[in-house]
Amino acid sequence: MNIGAIAIIVLLVLVLLVVVANIVIVQQSRAYVVERLGAFRVVWNVGLHVKIPFIERVAKKVSLKEQVADFAPQPVITKDNVTMQIDTVIYFQITDPKLYTYGVEHPMNAIENLTATTLRNIIGDMELDQSLTSRDIINTKMRIILDEATDPWGIKVNRVELKNIIPPKEIQNAMEKQMKAERERRESILQAEGQKASQILVAEGEKQSAILRADAAKQASILKAEGEKEARIMAADAEALAIAKVQQATADSLKLLNAAAPNDQVVKLKALEAMEKIADGKATKIIIPSELQGLAGLAASAKTVFESEDPKADAAQ
Repeated sequence: MNIGAIAIIVLLVLVLLVVVANIVIVQQSRAYVVERLGAFRVVWNVGLHVKIPFIERVAKKVSLKEQVADFAPQPVITKDNVTMQIDTVIYFQITDPKLYTYGVEHPMNAIENLTATTLRNIIGDMELDQSLTSRDIINTKMRIILDEATDPWGIKVNRVELKNIIPPKEIQNAMEKQMKAERERRESILQAEGQKASQILVAEGEKQSAILRADAAKQASILKAEGEKEARIMAADAEALAIAKVQQATADSLKLLNAAAPNDQVVKLKALEAMEKIADGKATKIIIPSELQGLAGLAASAKTVFESEDPKADAAQ
C-alpha cells in the first residue's frame, strides 16, 4: 500500500471522527444554546442535531426542570428594630434558555442577592409579631416580586418559602415563656372542664339513684297495699264461705226435719235446745215465748221425777 492510500484512509478516519464528534443528542428536559462564530444561532431541544465543526459550538447546556435554591440565613430588621435571621428556599424553572444564557452573568448569585434585598424590604415594613405570623403573606409577596424581576433572565419563580425565622435569643426566651404560660393555662382549663364534667356525672348518677330508690319504695308500697287488700278479700271470702256453710247446714237440717214430719212437741224441744244455747251466752235477760213456758215447766217436773227415782238416791237413803 502506497503512501497516498494511507493518507486517504487517515483522512477519511479523521473526517469520520469529526462528524461523529459533532453529532449531538439532546436529552429530555434539556436545551442547548448553540453559537456560530461567537454569535447566538439557535436553541436545540430534545432530539438529534449536527453542528458545523470549528464554526458552531454549544455555548450552554440548560436544564428545563424545576430547580431548588436554598440560600443561607440573611439578617433582616423589622419595623420595630428587631434583627432576625431568615433563610429562604426558592423553587424556579428556566423557561427561556437564550435569556438565561445572555440575560445576566451568574444568574444564581443574582437571584440570591435579589431575594435578600426583597426580603429586607418586606420585613422592614412589618413588626416582629406580624412577621412571625404572616409567612404566607411574605411568601406570596416575594414570589410576585422575584418572578417579575427574573422574567428578563428567562427564569420563572414558582414558589418562595421562608424555611426558618430566627429571632434574637432574648426574644426566643420570652416567646418560650409565653408559650409555656399558654400551655399551662390551657391545661388548667382542661382540668377544670374535666372536673366539672365529673361532678355533673356524679350528680346525674345520684339523681338517677334517688329516682330508682323512690320508684322501688313506691312499688314496695303498692305491692304491700295490694297484699293487704288481697288478704282482706281472702278473709272476707273465707268468712262469707263459713257463713254460707252454716246457713247451708241449717237449711239442710231444716230440710231433714221437715222430711221427718216432726210433731209440735219435737219442734218445741228443738226450740228449748236453742234457748239453752242462748242461755249459755253472755245475755243477762232472755224473753221466752208463752207457748214454750209450759213446755219448760213440764221438762223441769220430768227432770225432778227422774231424779227422785234414781236408784242411787234410794240406796243412799
